[in-house]
Order: sequence, then structure tokens, then C-alpha cells
Amino acid sequence: MKIAHIEFPDNPVFLAPMEDVSDIGFRLLCKQFGADMVYTEFVSSDALIRDIKKTKQKILFSEEERPLGIQIYGSDPDAMVEAAKICEEANPDLIDINFGCPVKKIAGKGAGSGMMKTPDVMLDITSKVVRAVNKPVTVKTRLGWDDNSKIIVLLAEQLQDCGIAALTIHGRTRSQMYKGEADWTLIREVKDNSRMHIPIIGNGDVTTVEQCRRRFDETGVDAVMVGRGSIGAPWIFRELKHYLQTGEHLPKESFHWYLDILKKQVLESVERIDETRGILHMRRHLAATPIFKGIPDFKATRIAMLRASTLEELFTIMDEIPEKYQMY
Repeated sequence: MKIAHIEFPDNPVFLAPMEDVSDIGFRLLCKQFGADMVYTEFVSSDALIRDIKKTKQKILFSEEERPLGIQIYGSDPDAMVEAAKICEEANPDLIDINFGCPVKKIAGKGAGSGMMKTPDVMLDITSKVVRAVNKPVTVKTRLGWDDNSKIIVLLAEQLQDCGIAALTIHGRTRSQMYKGEADWTLIREVKDNSRMHIPIIGNGDVTTVEQCRRRFDETGVDAVMVGRGSIGAPWIFRELKHYLQTGEHLPKESFHWYLDILKKQVLESVERIDETRGILHMRRHLAATPIFKGIPDFKATRIAMLRASTLEELFTIMDEIPEKYQMY
């Protein structure tokens, strides 16, 4: 499978762009565990062209992450064009446009999946960005605004006509947010459309190796994108790739192995930001990681771990877990 000039192995698996999750440290870990493509956190076009320091830091990446896409969002065509040009100077492998984020502060202002209400503006932005940069441009979007406006099949054709190099579809409407189950039937319909010739990437509720295999088999998508299933579990890409290649589950590692990876994430976050904010940034991963799920009477330890404010306090709690709960 190819996106423009970028070649991928069979059944590639991508890391989704996620705010406050897919920072450089997490991307590198996911890449080391086998992610075939990674994306930055989504970047505000308005903040980027205003030269906001925190936003400009989001488009920094290392060569080890390639292939990598920088994702931008916004509702103003001129701002999106200018932001895309700034991103091009950072030299990513591609530029991705976010027409899928459902959160109110973005969609409510007409950006992200808010664009599903104004597809003409979406297409205008897309065509102008494609023309403005020499990098491949891709799009990530949803099925529609709500159940009464699932426009993705026609919209996919129109976006392709704008010149995009690939399309990622999350199998929910904006109104669903992240509730219910992702519906991949319309993703399959887009993929089966004889007019479509660009790669179609499916996204939504891929948290197990069996689900990933089934999505490839049942929809024929060119790639699968993993988002929330990777939070607190960057090793999921290692498991997915092994299963896709062999049809067998990768043997589980020791509890200490997974715990050490989480501690490595914490250390990277602290070194990159600072102790207080680095630990705060990691709480989402510690809360979501599957390694603590199902441990009896773990609630008090979980609360203590998520309230810890120093490395010494946090690592003391984490290091006590194996012996305390007989997890080896």
C-alpha cells in the first residue's frame, strides 16, 4: 500500500493523532513497537500562524518517527493554508487535515467534525491546502454530523476530487462523540466504491488483535488506525503486527515488563516537560492502561497512583504493585 510516495507493508497499522496523547515520546514508543505511521497531536491553524510557542512545539518530531504526518485543524481557509505552509517547512512526510474531532471547543466553532455541517467549506479548505503545499495532503473525518446526515460516501468522492492522497474515516458521527460502537459498514461502502482509488484507512474501536484482523478482512481497508486502544498500551502495535503476520497471539510478557514501559513513559514525560506537569500528563495513560484492569481491590492504589505528584511518590506506588497484588 502506498500513500503518495510513502510505501507501507501489508496490513499497516497507524497511530491516531490524539490531543495530549500522541506527543513525541509516545509516538517514538509506538514506532518502536511497530506502528507503521504516526501523527502529531492535532494543531490549531490559528495558534500556529500566531506563532504560539506551545503550538509550534507540537510540530517538532525526530527522524526516527518517519513516516509521520502533522495534523492541522481550523475553519478558516486562509488560516489553514498558511498553517499548512508552516507545517511543510517542518518537513513531515504528509499533512493531515482534521475534520473529525468531535469535542465542543473545536466542533462547536465549525472546525474538526463541525465541518460535517458545512461540507462546501470543508472541500474549499481541502482543495486550497492541496494546491498550497508540495507535501501529500490527507484527511481524517467521520461518517457525518448525526444519524440523519451520514454523508461520507459522497463526501469521500468529493475529497478525493480535491486531490487528497488518502482518507481516514472514523466509524461514528459527530453526535455520537465516542459513545456506542463504531460502525464500519459505511467505511466498507466507501472502500467498495469503484470511483475511489486513494487508500482508505479505517478507525474506531480497534482494541484487540482479533478486531484489527476482522476490520481488514471485512472492509478491505488499506490500513487500520488505532487511537484510544493505544493509550497506556504502546505495545499494542507489537501485538497487532504479530497477529496480522502470523495469525497467532504474541505471548504475554511479565507484569514487570509492562510496568517498566509505563515508567519509561513517565520519565520521558518528566524530562521533556517538568516533574509536576510531566506526571500530570501521564495520568491519562496510567488510568487507561490495561495492565491494572481486573486486579482485585485495586481501587485505592489506583487513586493513590493518580494523585501522586512526585516521581518518588509515583514510582514507590508502582514498584509496590507486583508484590502487593502478586503480579509477576
